[in-house]
Formats: sequence, structure tokens, C-alpha cells
Amino acid sequence: MSREKAAPRRVLITGGANGIGAAIAQRCVEDGYQPIILDRAGTGAIPCDLSDAQSTRSALGVALQDGPITRLVNNVGAVFPNLLEDQTLDEFDAAVALNLRSAFLCAQALLPGMREAGFGRIVAMSSRAALGKERRTAYAATKAGLQGMTRTWALEEGAHGITANAVGPGPIATDLFSKANPADSQETQAILGSVPVRRMGTPRDVAHAVSYLLDDRSGFVTGQTLYVCGGMTIGAHHG
Repeated sequence: MSREKAAPRRVLITGGANGIGAAIAQRCVEDGYQPIILDRAGTGAIPCDLSDAQSTRSALGVALQDGPITRLVNNVGAVFPNLLEDQTLDEFDAAVALNLRSAFLCAQALLPGMREAGFGRIVAMSSRAALGKERRTAYAATKAGLQGMTRTWALEEGAHGITANAVGPGPIATDLFSKANPADSQETQAILGSVPVRRMGTPRDVAHAVSYLLDDRSGFVTGQTLYVCGGMTIGAHHG
């Protein structure tokens, strides 16, 4: 039987100071959790360079000082866009360090507490790009890698009451996206036109999916990737 309810309902969120991560943190508050944020900056966040293993381990030590954390959202990530011929080794290594290795380190650090509680929820922020996207060699590789780790952890930890799932966002209207894709540009309109639901996603759309997977009632869902992409994994809208 789960002993999780006897412990504080804390959620560790990497990269939770801005964008999708901030929306997840806000939804966690609404759901009655206490978000613990690891990020470079941000009010209330534990300062951490998640691309650096020692910095990540140190921040995790601080986060766990108040006891075990049984929910984890591996949200942090960066794109490093480039064609295969132009993708540098430094970019590829940086993508692995930030997008993939940080998730491994966080899950490994929180695992003993989850096992002790007989309960755990791990959610990885993958991407629709894991299925393939131009100029995304490093990004797609690491996001697909997150899905592989997620499925492996689901198999290894299911008997301990721990689930592991991924969320794969499609085009999401963050500040970063809006700056790179003006609303009135032809390119942005082409993106909107290709989404079957005919709109961009919002950070709250992604946070809602994460909320479902973090819930203690979602214990029979594990090893899955939930795409929050407006139907783009089915195919582009033409009409």
C-alpha cells in the first residue's frame, strides 16, 4: 500500500521558472502540491545549472533536505536547431547534458524516497519532434531518449508503485515561440493551418496533461507518451 500521503505532496520541476515549466508549477499549486523548482534563475527556485552534473547534484541535495520528493517533472530542455551537416559536437553534447542527463540524475536521486514511500510519479517532457523534425538532430535524439528511459523506468519501478510517463508537446505558444514566430507572418499561419484543431497549444494545455500523470489515481498508466499536439501526430490538416 502507498505511504505517499503521509509525506508532503512535493513536486520537483526542472526548468520550472518560465514557459511550460512555470505553467506546470502553477498547476501543481492549484492541485495542492508544493512545487520545488530547479532553474538558473526565478523567484523561489533553487539555483542550478542543469547542464552541469555537479551543479545538478548539489541542487538535488538542497531539494531533498526536507525529506523525500515523490513526484518529478523532468521539464528542462533546449533546442539547438541545426541541419545535420551543421550540427556541432558541442551542440550535441550540450543537448544530451541538459535534456537527457539531467533527467537521469534527478530520477536517480529521487528514486530511494519513492521506493520507501511505495509511490512515485515521474513525468518527462519529450516532444513531437522525437518522431522526426528538420533541423532537430540533437533535440529529437534527446527527446526520443527521454521516451526510452521512461519506458525502461516503467518496467523497472512498477512493482514499487512508481509510474513513469512522457508528455510530447507540439507547437506551444510560449514567449520564446512568439518572438521567433510573429503571429501575422506567413510561416506562423502555415503552422496554425497544419494543426488539426486549428490553434496553437498553450502552456496550460501541457500542464493539464502533466497534472493527470502526476495524480495518484493514474497508477495504471505507465510507460506511455501522451502527445499534446492538437492532432499533429496524426497528420497535418489540409483544407
